[in-house]
Amino acid sequence: MSDQPNEILAEVAAAKAHEEAGAGKAAQKSRDRRWQGGKTWLAAGIGSAAVAAAVLFANSRRDEK
Repeated sequence: MSDQPNEILAEVAAAKAHEEAGAGKAAQKSRDRRWQGGKTWLAAGIGSAAVAAAVLFANSRRDEK
């Protein structure tokens, strides 16, 4: 054998290091993409209140005529 490093083994080591470096980022992305339950319910509540206010306003305008 020669003292020079094997090109194939060097590429495998580089690919493995690249994969391990990306594994932490993938886990962080999956955590970031999860829905925030509290924020979702808050938005739904505000939206429902806005629709209810619009209906009440429309009904009050119709009663004035």
